[in-house]
Amino acid sequence: MHKELRVAAYAVCVRDGRLLMARWVAGDGTRRWTLPGGGMEHGEDPYDTVVREAEEETGYAVEPVALLGLDSVRRAYPRRLGTHADFHGLRILYEARVTGGELRHETDGSTDRAAWHPLEAVPALPRVGLVDAGLRLWRERPPTGKPAAT
Repeated sequence: MHKELRVAAYAVCVRDGRLLMARWVAGDGTRRWTLPGGGMEHGEDPYDTVVREAEEETGYAVEPVALLGLDSVRRAYPRRLGTHADFHGLRILYEARVTGGELRHETDGSTDRAAWHPLEAVPALPRVGLVDAGLRLWRERPPTGKPAAT
């Protein structure tokens, strides 16, 4: 089985009771809301990754103000020629604030929209699990960077 590790950094931007989100477009065309962010480039610092990715996906300049924690996900998926991959995603989550720029949609990227959503409306949105993990870290602020088991 092919092993695949992806390290990424994401921003949890909450302002006036609203969460900044980007709508991710999966390979099959499914669209779900996610946090602004994405994969680290080789040699890139995670802080720089979240700043770069947030600007690419939302048009905003952001400043990470706190490291909220880490989220780790693992899943298997089929690959070409009947093989399988063992995927491990390590997601670094920062609380961030908008410092400039203007809201806009990404073009030619993995997302197609950017928007602010009221926090109370987020549970009804089609979204990836990362959104819930990020909001939980933002609300609970566990000292270890990992929420208590539920």
